[in-house]
Amino acid sequence: MIRELWKHRDRPAPFSAPWLKAWAKRLLQAPMLVKQAIYHLRLRMGGARVAGKTFFSEPSRISGDLTRLTVGEGSFIGRAELAVHDQLSIGRDVCINDGARLLTASHDVTDPSWGRVTRPVIVHDHVWIAVDAIILPGVTLGRGAVVGAGAVVTRDVPECGIVVGNPARLLDKKRVSSLAYSPVGHLALFTAWNRLAKPSIVPPAES
Repeated sequence: MIRELWKHRDRPAPFSAPWLKAWAKRLLQAPMLVKQAIYHLRLRMGGARVAGKTFFSEPSRISGDLTRLTVGEGSFIGRAELAVHDQLSIGRDVCINDGARLLTASHDVTDPSWGRVTRPVIVHDHVWIAVDAIILPGVTLGRGAVVGAGAVVTRDVPECGIVVGNPARLLDKKRVSSLAYSPVGHLALFTAWNRLAKPSIVPPAES
């Protein structure tokens, strides 16, 4: 993370007013930068594939086999529970809000020994998973999908689809297809280094 921020940092003239302002912001954000760097290091040491410009509010809620976890560039992971017992792939510019749960394992109720069953969860680019939503094993969330607060998702959600409720149901309206934002784009940690950074632009898929 530190290397990425340094590489793409704003470079105002040394000792100019913008330079002093930029470095004041960077020093102010230094404790958070160190914290995020430690978070990233711990996850990578566990085998996770984590892009540089991602933000984790509380990675202690991530458990299981980290070698099966992938998190793409520009994604924001709030205080969410990620249970990694099968592949858990999170794309670019994804927002997962506090209280959300992404589960990749359950138990077979028809098995006398109550054996564990695992299935992958795939979260494509620009998905927004709102507060307290639950994503059950085997679900794929299409690019730009929105999962409403408290929704329990038991089946795949199509591209730009919006689901709400328990069990989650697909609404008639859809999200816009041209998405050009990053959930971390306005966080002080990142704007202190590059206030003019452009978010990922994800065009709609070709039909």
